[in-house]
Amino acid sequence: MNHIHKRRFAYIFLLSLGLAMGSALILYALKQNLNVFLTPSQIKTAHLSTDDHIRLGGLVKKNSLVHDTNSLTVQFIMTDYKNDISVRYTGVLPDLFREGKGAIVEGSLNTQGFLIADRVLAKHDENYLPKKVYLEMRRNA
Repeated sequence: MNHIHKRRFAYIFLLSLGLAMGSALILYALKQNLNVFLTPSQIKTAHLSTDDHIRLGGLVKKNSLVHDTNSLTVQFIMTDYKNDISVRYTGVLPDLFREGKGAIVEGSLNTQGFLIADRVLAKHDENYLPKKVYLEMRRNA
């Protein structure tokens, strides 16, 4: 191998090394920003400790929302129609939070099996309607 071939080989090697390192950094960043939630059935079958911080996704069970009259604490049941998990949250609920609608709850399980929530996110509906149609639907519901 002459001097020109060695130089080309060095450039190709450095370029390949740079691309590999860049790809590794991008994949590492994407892994950290991945937001996955578990369903109540997955949480029931998983062996989670009270130290694990989890995201629970599902529907708020109808007629399960109970407000504490002396504080901002609410209690409700999240369901996937196979299993249910009781959730306790202290704070202001999002405006879109309703019974029978989707929600995502972040928190940890306590020893009694309750999920003590740090944050509640309401999932919005994917149907985008004109304001008049939406108001008419809400009035009839």
